[in-house]
Amino acid sequence: MNFLLYRMSYLKKYPLSIILIGIILFLSFFNPPETPLNEVTHIDKVLHFLMYFGFCCVLWFEYFMSHDRAEAKRLIPWAIIAPILFSGLIEIGQQTLTPTRAADWWDFLFNTLGCVAAAVFSQLVTRHAVKRWRHTHR
Repeated sequence: MNFLLYRMSYLKKYPLSIILIGIILFLSFFNPPETPLNEVTHIDKVLHFLMYFGFCCVLWFEYFMSHDRAEAKRLIPWAIIAPILFSGLIEIGQQTLTPTRAADWWDFLFNTLGCVAAAVFSQLVTRHAVKRWRHTHR
């Protein structure tokens, strides 16, 4: 019972991150329609970067909102390494589970860059913004 309650606490602490995981999974496995944006060179790489940057920024924000102190031993594995591994598993899944999608190392690289950029941004901006917000709302 305690294990279930502990796991349910993640739903309260990280609701947007969990929703974004679902959206990323959907976007990664559905067959997108052709649009005029397909003509823009490397637009998919920009979208990969932005998708993982946004996801990881939300993850960091929710972590800072639900914890008083940032712990590197939790943040590094769960807010940097886990999203990168998640991205890699999706690329492998696209290659092996779908007939219309393929794994792309460049996608994985841009997903990783988005995760790392979000970590830097969150340390420099988000953490301080949450601290200021807490200070003014206590």
